[in-house]
Amino acid sequence: MKNSIPRFQGEFSDSDSLLPHFSQKPTIGTQMSPSTVDEIRRVIPLSSRMRPTCLNEYIGQEHIIAPGLLLRRAIEADRIQSLIFYGPPGTGKTSLANLIAKHTKSYFEKLSGVESNVADMRKVLALAANRLHNTGYPTILFVDEIHRFNKSQQDVLLPEVESGTVRLIGATTHNPFFFINAPLVSRSQIFELKPLSQDNLIKILTSALQDKERGLGRLKLEAMPEAISHLAKLADGDARKALNALEIAALTTPPDQNGIIRITLPIAEESIQRKAVVYDGNEDAHYDTISAFIKSMRGGDPDAAVYWLAKMIYAGEDPRFIARRIIICAAEDVGLADPMALVLANSAANAAEFIGWPEARIPLAEAAIYIATAHKSNSTILAIDAALKDVRTREIIPVPNFLKDSHYPGAEKLEHGTEYLYTHNYPEHFIPQDYLGVNRIYYQPTEEGTEKKIKDRSQQWREAIYKIRSNKSNE
Repeated sequence: MKNSIPRFQGEFSDSDSLLPHFSQKPTIGTQMSPSTVDEIRRVIPLSSRMRPTCLNEYIGQEHIIAPGLLLRRAIEADRIQSLIFYGPPGTGKTSLANLIAKHTKSYFEKLSGVESNVADMRKVLALAANRLHNTGYPTILFVDEIHRFNKSQQDVLLPEVESGTVRLIGATTHNPFFFINAPLVSRSQIFELKPLSQDNLIKILTSALQDKERGLGRLKLEAMPEAISHLAKLADGDARKALNALEIAALTTPPDQNGIIRITLPIAEESIQRKAVVYDGNEDAHYDTISAFIKSMRGGDPDAAVYWLAKMIYAGEDPRFIARRIIICAAEDVGLADPMALVLANSAANAAEFIGWPEARIPLAEAAIYIATAHKSNSTILAIDAALKDVRTREIIPVPNFLKDSHYPGAEKLEHGTEYLYTHNYPEHFIPQDYLGVNRIYYQPTEEGTEKKIKDRSQQWREAIYKIRSNKSNE
């Protein structure tokens, strides 16, 4: 009978090897003695105990699992095809697989990309083929850390996935388009799981504190809001990291004289092994720190610049925000005194976007140090701001006829561009012409670095242009 086929129970799939004495995987709170519950609590981490048992308990990843979306409908209707979940650790990949196990009428098997070899794979695939032939039951095969399979191992899966003998669910922290064989990827739906938000993690931690069956609810425990917020913030979107830190705090903190375990901010800092930096993402500390960083680069102090950069990195600042400020500083405060500063800043931004944390700290630090030690000039921003002020407040200067576009029929009749002298036809690729029509000075180069050479050259050109302009006005 089909109903006699056992189904996978996913609550403790990550800890099966820790429970060899259980003939079946138990569910906490279901007809078990207190001693058995305590044993499970001691052996199985809080992060595994708190895995969601139904879709409504699943927190985060609303972009793929919210009611009405494709994946949610497929799970609820038991119409799962081959899937690949990829995203950072602790974002819910295995939990999603466990929920599919609960909803499916298919047999559910699990392999590990770390532990399983080709022999293990062939055994599971052969059983799946026999099961399908003898009973009509398909098999869903969950492969955790599938990117750890080499090409040969992945090739073993391909025929059975292609024939429909198994429906694959792969979980990986690596981009499947780079680390999984293209034929497997092409036969699977790809779902990207994103780091959990701080609000998501606070909900998960709060649920663990309140749950008396699977969580810490049976303990006399009080967690300060700032401690929970710190764990949520410093977990970097990883629910496993947040829950494990909470469990460490709860189990290693002695109760006070009233018998209450109080998890304070210092305890939370110690439990997650990172101290709290006063740095609110949208408040004073955020703006004060970035201000100190910019002023340190502008002021020529690479040591201070690197320190404030380190503080922002440690506090979890967005690398793109840091990179944007470095680019602005390169253009505004270094400018033409060292044009390479802007080139390097832009390259650092691209590198940081490409490689991500933690390595992104290196190109960002390189750009910050370069800018801090470069010659400085703000002539560029002064020039453009002065010109903008004139455009905004003074009469608009008409474009001279010889500078107007001449690339259309009839332009010559209007004398558009007819007297324009092409610069590259003259010695040193320069010929004085009156490009503005009035005497206005916006760009005033400094004596710093590369700009000193620019100043000497531009002064000669400016005098020649003024002479032409003066002669025209005297005619």
